[in-house]
Amino acid sequence: MAKEQKEVRDLDEGSYVMMDDAPCKINAYSTAKPGKHGSAKARVEGKGVFDEKKRSLSQPVDAKIWVPIIERKQGQVVNVESEDVAQVMDLETYETITMKVPGDETLSEDDEIEYLEYEGQRKIV
Repeated sequence: MAKEQKEVRDLDEGSYVMMDDAPCKINAYSTAKPGKHGSAKARVEGKGVFDEKKRSLSQPVDAKIWVPIIERKQGQVVNVESEDVAQVMDLETYETITMKVPGDETLSEDDEIEYLEYEGQRKIV
């Protein structure tokens, strides 16, 4: 399991957090002052790294939350099978992986790319 625990107050915009068992990138983070009988609350809004779904959560700032450890890797395009599928060779392990190409991206053979990997899920950035 590639994740660690952090307190909600240690999160920042642009970092990653687990929401609904999916790794998400934080778009907005805000805190509300503590009330008469409670602790300060944080509201975190994020977008799924691999599924692009918007998610949000509200937690006390001292609550523990899971943070995914997403690896950033380098690869080289070996073959472009179609507009949205490419075979990429990892430049560290030389393993060939078939990946979905983002809609706004056009790749050609020998292009060097950067991709994210978390528990078998991969995404070209």
